[in-house]
Amino acid sequence: MSKRRPAGDGMVRKREDGRWEGRIVVGHKKNGTPIFQHAYAHTQKELTEKLHQNIERYQDVDLTEDSRMTLGEWLDRWLTDYKENTVRPGTLAGYRSCIENYIKPRLGGKQVSLVTSQDVQKLYRRLKENGRVREHPRFGSALSDTTINRLHAIFHQAMEDALHAHIIAKNPTVGATVPKASHAPKRVLTDRELDTFLDAVREDKIWGDFFYVELTTGLRRGEICGLMWQDFDARNGVLQVRRTLHSRKLGVDMLGKTKTRSGERTIVLPRSTAEILRRRKENAITQWIFPDPVRPELPLSPNCAYTHMKAILHKAGLPDIRFHDLRHTFATHAIASGVDAKTLSGILGHTNASFTLDTYTHVTPDMQKAASGIVGGFMEDLLGKGLRPWQRNGKAELAP
Repeated sequence: MSKRRPAGDGMVRKREDGRWEGRIVVGHKKNGTPIFQHAYAHTQKELTEKLHQNIERYQDVDLTEDSRMTLGEWLDRWLTDYKENTVRPGTLAGYRSCIENYIKPRLGGKQVSLVTSQDVQKLYRRLKENGRVREHPRFGSALSDTTINRLHAIFHQAMEDALHAHIIAKNPTVGATVPKASHAPKRVLTDRELDTFLDAVREDKIWGDFFYVELTTGLRRGEICGLMWQDFDARNGVLQVRRTLHSRKLGVDMLGKTKTRSGERTIVLPRSTAEILRRRKENAITQWIFPDPVRPELPLSPNCAYTHMKAILHKAGLPDIRFHDLRHTFATHAIASGVDAKTLSGILGHTNASFTLDTYTHVTPDMQKAASGIVGGFMEDLLGKGLRPWQRNGKAELAP
């Protein structure tokens, strides 16, 4: 085995082509052979400055021979060794999509230990200007701020793991300027819109039960599609949520665990919902509560449920909401009807009640009207009917 040289040790020489070359030790291979980082310059002074920068960069760093792999090779390894079997299939597919579509085409061929902060910032800027894989009719080729923000989170995590594995000396994503995510606002169906939607749902013999159960339980799309009859206690009207169905764009839907530990839960169903499931169970021909209409041996696809919801909304003349907004609608109306946050948190499968309140409750026009009536009532009780809190011409008016 060769003698181990300390990090930072190196040499300086003038090449035959007139340039100056310097190198420092930045790590060691398994057999102890040093790994060098080279620098080149036209003058000895310029080279000295570069070497000082490298010495500072690689101070107290001992890289492995894996530091010579490309960024693309490291990201492939990271997905396989660090993320596979540790995140949900849908999450892993999202990681892989971001890496394959946005990072690899632009930086994948560069040596992972040589990727700089400037490379990262330039990547984000180019993606912002012209990063879409397919041009959008409204947004053109510009990539959204939300997608870049999510991409940065993935890239940062991958490079942080490379840092801990002694593959890079510094995480180049640290300090990058990243646009803030701009999520689409949640949309809650008002009382009138909800009545209209329920009327439309009742007329649909195939999908009516599905959407009624969704609106009275607030289940996630994958959760309701993954329900089996073994999850339903018909005698007590209780439903257990044990799994979720993950959509796969290019393959078969896959069953998996719920989104969080709290996602596995038991729900006491409203009487009307329990009765619908009891009647449905009498004619069941498959293990799935909501089977695929064409292939009942398979569960209903989450993507199919989404598509049909859009069709019902369009036919009923209702706003174009997302499927998750049905869950949002359920939670908001439950709070407005007096369900306490702790109980609702358990129904929705959240870790704590504060998250439920912050995420799924929304002030609707109906709630504002109700609040106005309550405030007017207690103000009248507090001040007396002789002094009304409403004003004319900017002044409080005494009753005659």
